[in-house]
Amino acid sequence: MKLVTFRHGGQTGAGFLDGDQIVVCATGDASVTAVRDLIAKEDGPKRWLAMAGQAPRVALGAATLLAPIPEPRRNIFCVGKNYRAHAAEFHASGFDSSAQEQVPSAPVIFSKATTAVVGPDAPVRGSLDPTASVDYEGELGVVIGKIAFQVPEDAAMEHVFGFVIVNDVTSRELQRRHNQWLIGKGLDSFCPMGPWLVTADEVPDVGAMELTTRINGELRQNARVADLIFDIPTLIATLSRTMTLLPGDIIATGTPEGVGIGFKPPRYLNKGDRMAVSITGLGVLENTIA
Repeated sequence: MKLVTFRHGGQTGAGFLDGDQIVVCATGDASVTAVRDLIAKEDGPKRWLAMAGQAPRVALGAATLLAPIPEPRRNIFCVGKNYRAHAAEFHASGFDSSAQEQVPSAPVIFSKATTAVVGPDAPVRGSLDPTASVDYEGELGVVIGKIAFQVPEDAAMEHVFGFVIVNDVTSRELQRRHNQWLIGKGLDSFCPMGPWLVTADEVPDVGAMELTTRINGELRQNARVADLIFDIPTLIATLSRTMTLLPGDIIATGTPEGVGIGFKPPRYLNKGDRMAVSITGLGVLENTIA
């Protein structure tokens, strides 16, 4: 299933895609958390599928898509320096205050505020960055489907509900100035997500998924998920070793080589620049810098 949250005719709704139509399973205020609530119910997807015959429908092209989970329960968990080539380019950039290691020996974890989340085609407010050093980071997002605490790696994928594209937009100068990553990455609108959440059963080989990022049509990033230093089971096992992961939690697994800070001089984003992140089977997430 491809789960969506959207606006149409002045109303918010949530549902799933059936071809080029949205099967509307929730409307009104409750729809903002409908996908998140669905994830928490073991038979949630089956309930929505059962509505397909009688539920109203909206043409996908007539709807404005929001982030599939517009209001996450808590901050997005993010992984830094999780592709070898990106770890090298970031370490060499002079902006890496996280560690002395070029390639981390254990996952580097930080978070992005829930208020940073926006949907596809929503403007990313680059004007909020007083340093004019906005950068892009296309990433695979993993959505947790059931409570996970001290989960071993060999059972970790059983706790995955699905996948979504995330763009970990960053103010590089704020990231460096504060010697940590939250402030530089948690600006309002700096976490585009979407266009939809794809359930795990539709992704037969996660490692084979290909991620690309284009800026104004120019290819900047291109990698396979199999290139992750710390794979998804390792990340879930690491996080759940000391904290409980909850249904609907989102883990952004890291970005590959090709971010703006990796160029000399850096190629930061300007007003009007268009970002397009695509991942095999998950669609394309496009946003413009405002």
